Amino acid sequence: MRIALASDHRGHTVKEQILALLGEQGHQVMDVGSNSSRSCDYPDSAYLAAKAVADARVDCAILICGSGIGMTICANKVAGVRAALCHDELTAQMARHHNNANALCLASDVMGEDLIRRVVDRWLNTKFEPGGRHERRVRKITWIERGLNPGEYNEQNGLSAD
Repeated sequence: MRIALASDHRGHTVKEQILALLGEQGHQVMDVGSNSSRSCDYPDSAYLAAKAVADARVDCAILICGSGIGMTICANKVAGVRAALCHDELTAQMARHHNNANALCLASDVMGEDLIRRVVDRWLNTKFEPGGRHERRVRKITWIERGLNPGEYNEQNGLSAD
């Protein structure tokens, strides 16, 4: 799998741990920074990773900052990105299975190394459940990105989930 990996200074150490994990698993990783623990602005690397997802240069992204909140907000501003802040294996699984999340956001200040490894593994190994209510809801998210009212969505005027 092709994965963009991004962090700010607070997430840098965790990013390096995830980079090693993904390498062990044979994934292709696009590391967009930060490359040190020196203070930096999370929107810069969040945008690069999210844009790589939106442009289909990677299959998904993993973004890390202190709380995970800043990265999540930034990534979700890029059309086509569905970033989910996950703190445990269940939220990671649901983000993929029900919401077709294509970006995983993590909180380096809250999660330990073992939990992060388990969350990343669960997220990467869970597939979206196409069809039915979950696909309809993802299509409605796409409508919102286009400035449309999701309440006006129906199967006849709908868009594909991806």
